[in-house]
Amino acid sequence: MNSQKLVFSGFPGHDVYNVTAPFEWKERSVIAGRVERRSEELSEIVLFSETDGEWRPIEGAPTFPGLQDPCVTMMDGKVVLGGVRFPVTIGEDRKAWQMEFYREGLNGGFDKVLTGPPKMKDIRFLQLPDGRILVLTRPQGERGGRGRIGFCLVESLIQARWETIESAPLFYHCPEEQWVGANEAHLLTKNKIGVLGHLAEFREDGSRRYRSMVFCIDLETGQSTETEIIAERSDFPPGESKRPDLQDVIFSGGLLRLGHGRARLFAGLSDAEAGSLDLPDPFLKFLA
Repeated sequence: MNSQKLVFSGFPGHDVYNVTAPFEWKERSVIAGRVERRSEELSEIVLFSETDGEWRPIEGAPTFPGLQDPCVTMMDGKVVLGGVRFPVTIGEDRKAWQMEFYREGLNGGFDKVLTGPPKMKDIRFLQLPDGRILVLTRPQGERGGRGRIGFCLVESLIQARWETIESAPLFYHCPEEQWVGANEAHLLTKNKIGVLGHLAEFREDGSRRYRSMVFCIDLETGQSTETEIIAERSDFPPGESKRPDLQDVIFSGGLLRLGHGRARLFAGLSDAEAGSLDLPDPFLKFLA
């Protein structure tokens, strides 16, 4: 399991973390990353490409001010990029959040196509071979506690309404004192979906612990396997942290399946840096 930190340039005085895995956009390999100052939580999502081992902002590419924690998927051959809008005002809460999704349009721009339900992070999409869309959800509160993953199928993004997302059936992957979220979905077979996610908890001293995990959804039965931890902070090089209570945090960004039984995990590190980790393909066990 070889790991390394990713090197970013173009934003002096800022951190780049909670990145996606590389994806293809305009015939180049691109990473989307969360950019913000160490002392703030006011972010923007920026697109980077690699030159000589360094990830640099793409000149002329759109940026997404006010969005955190990017995610990407492909729909009808177009990139769909999502992020968490923070802060937004919902009722009397002026520090709430809400996900937004943008689809690649003409002339290299992106058009907003969906806004998620209030105060729900970790919504993810995957277009299936028959055109339907798998929606991964994560309610909190009365239905989801600190955060549980659900899923549903819709015919199109237009059908991904708030009530549909909020009422999706939930899996119970962890005890009530922990929480989970999905970060990326992979089509393994016609009816099996591999999900990359994170499992989180508070330690006794109040600090947070986030680990990367995977599980599999069987679309025929609607059932999920148990989660399996694939990486934690100690698997990456040591480094800086946004706050002391975030030192033991990795935020799964994306997984590249490299073939020959190998994969590469991309993740945010301690809310301050980003890294990659080479490991055995964690989805192969679901195909046995």
